[in-house]
Parts: sequence; C-alpha cells; structure tokens
Amino acid sequence: MDFKPTNYILESVLSGKQFKDSGWMLEAPGEEGRTLVRAIYENKQLNSENESMGLYKFADWLPVQRILKGSSAPVTYKSNGLAKALGLSNLWITFSGYWPEKGALMKTCSFKETEAYTVCGRMGSDNKEILVVASAGNTARSFARVCSDNNIPLLLCVPEDYIDSLWFDKALNSSVKLVISRKGSDYFDAIHLSNIAAQLPGFIPEGGAKNVARREGMGTTVLSAVTTIGKIPDYYFQAVGSSTGAVSAWEANLRLIEDGRFGSNKMKLMISQNYPFIPLKEAWDARSRDMLPMDDDKARKDVEEVWAKVLTNRRPVYSISGGLFDALSDTRGEVLVSTNAEAEEACVLFEQTEGNDIHPAAAVATASLIQATRNMIVAKDDLIMLNITGGGEKLFANEHKLHFLQPDLAFDFNPDPEEVKEKIKGLF
Repeated sequence: MDFKPTNYILESVLSGKQFKDSGWMLEAPGEEGRTLVRAIYENKQLNSENESMGLYKFADWLPVQRILKGSSAPVTYKSNGLAKALGLSNLWITFSGYWPEKGALMKTCSFKETEAYTVCGRMGSDNKEILVVASAGNTARSFARVCSDNNIPLLLCVPEDYIDSLWFDKALNSSVKLVISRKGSDYFDAIHLSNIAAQLPGFIPEGGAKNVARREGMGTTVLSAVTTIGKIPDYYFQAVGSSTGAVSAWEANLRLIEDGRFGSNKMKLMISQNYPFIPLKEAWDARSRDMLPMDDDKARKDVEEVWAKVLTNRRPVYSISGGLFDALSDTRGEVLVSTNAEAEEACVLFEQTEGNDIHPAAAVATASLIQATRNMIVAKDDLIMLNITGGGEKLFANEHKLHFLQPDLAFDFNPDPEEVKEKIKGLF
C-alpha cells in the first residue's frame, strides 16, 4: 500500500515552542520545565474513511513514517443492553479487543495495540535499534505481537507475577526478548530494569507517556467514537494506570474541536482506579499537582490486593505540563474508585447485557459508570462514551491454541546495573 509519512511538527505544552521531530524525540529541546510534547498536524481535518488501513485510517493524526501489517482500529457502537440496564438513552461503547461480530479484530484483545502500531510506525523502515518496553502485561503482549509480526527488535521488561498475560496465537519470532523482575515485584521494578537496559548503545526507550506516538495511538479510541457518533461526547469513562489514555483522550478532544465538525465541548473525564491502589484519587482530591508521598511496601501490598493489576502504576503522567492534572482541571474531571467486587459484578453485567467478556480494567471503568448512574452524576440523556480498553479474551482463547512467551532472563530486586547490562547485551 502506498503511504506518505504524515506531515507534522512537535510543540512543547509548557512553552508553545515548535520544532521538527528529528528521529525519536521524547522531550522538548532546551526546555527547563517538565512538559509533554504534542504533534501539530498539517491536516487540520481528519479523513478516516479508508477502513482497509486498519488503525492507520487515522494516519492524518498519527506521527507515523510507515504502515505496519496486522492492525485493527477500535470499534464504536451504540449500546442497547447495558444502556437499558442502567437507564441510559445515549451510551456509546468504544471497544478495543477481539469481537469479530462487531468488526473488532485486535488479536491481543487490548487497546494497547493502538500504542504499539503507532509507536513502531513512528520508526523508519531502516531502524536497527532495539526498542525497550516496560509493562505490567497488556502493553508487553501488544508490542510483542506487533514487533514479532513486523520483525522489529524488542526487549520486554515485565514483573514475573504478570507473565501469564503474555499469550499469543502463535510462537513469536526471535526479534522479541523477555526479561523479568522476580516474584513480588511490580511495574515499578520492571521500569527500573528497562531504564538500565535503555542506557546500552543501540537500545532506545519506548518512552511511555512522553512518546507522542503512544498517546496519539491511544487517542484513536476517541477518534473512533466521535467519527462514529458525529459529536464529541459529554462524558468519557475509562480506568487508568499510567493515566496516559485519559491524557490522550483529552488531546484528541482538543484536536477534534479544532477540526470544527463535531462540536466545541470538552468531554468530562471520568477516570477510575481499583481500590485500594488509588494514588491518583488521593492526589486529585487534594488538588495537589504533585503526587502524594507513597510508601513502597504499602504500595506493593495494595498492588497485590487489586484485581486490575494493569492499573497499578506508581509513576503516572500526572504532574508534568500537559499531564493528567492539567487534563482533569481543563475538563472539570473526576477520579472515581471501584472495589474488586464492584468491578467483578460490572464484568458479569457487561457480558450478560452486551455479549462479550471484558478485561478487569475495563470492568473497573464500567463499575464507575454504574456508580455515576446510580448517584445521578450523569443524566439519562447525556452523551456518554465508555472506553472498553480490552475484551474478548475468552472468545479468542476458545478459537485459538495459545502460546506463552517464556523469559530469557530473570533479575532479583535492585540488581547490579552492570550485571543487567552485560546479560541483556548478550541477548541480541
């Protein structure tokens, strides 16, 4: 398929300074304050009509140099079953996962595919560097799938307790390597390993929320919703860990306002966490721009108790200019909390009313919508977008024989950095 790289420049959220994207830029050059950078696209109106391009039908607003094979876009549809159960007349569900009946064909069953296809599409076809990704599960599965299918060198760093989520419908190729932090570790420990590895020559960090391609990929959920509905929603519900998805939704909303065809309102961000791991809730309720102090031992204990482990990021994109604090402030958003029991009930209700299984994180978001409806925070006729960030896993497993990725290396807590580098270097 003929494809011309998307025309865009980058802009500092903090200062407004604009600059060209010379390769793999994660930060604004010469900027003293902590800030995200955004893409400013040549095309101010989105053309997303070419369904054959998968996720890349949104390429007008994706900072990509090439199209990779195998992508699928999020699917948005108007809810009947869940909407009826909650007494809502204008509930729209954006589904990222596996649901062929709806046209959703993400084989990792997670909206993390939107990140992986965009981040890897930002790399030129001549790229020889090794991408380093830290993950609590779903992100790792998505990057592994995309990099394996497109022969891109990848180093994954994942906590050992989460590697059961690294399943695939076929064995991966040798371009993908997995290192783990030992049992009892969490996402923060995996990030520590990835930071050490990224110091090696020829290795580059994926960048997390600082990578504009990751955020633009996640923002396609909102692009899917708005281009399907024809209007910007009043409310946006999603569960968050790093909170990158919520920031991405806000940024997509701002760009859609500039497009001019979908309205001028800002969706009220209704984000949710899984109790007892609620650092974002605590910081936002205090209206603190900085995250509140967190004891490492308590954090690990809280992580062990939650059902939706992918929501347990201790370093969210919150305080930085253009991060979640700014997004919540600009949209008058709220941070909600769901218990394991509430999320599990919501998971059952979704499958009963809509007809497909959903991931724990998506169930936390659904539980928050149920709470908001019962507490009359949202009204019957409000235009609501529910971002189901993963689902169809049971359906996919029933249709495919699963292969699990096995670790190439394992490290204990606080490993010697030089030992880590030496062993990882020997993998490639």
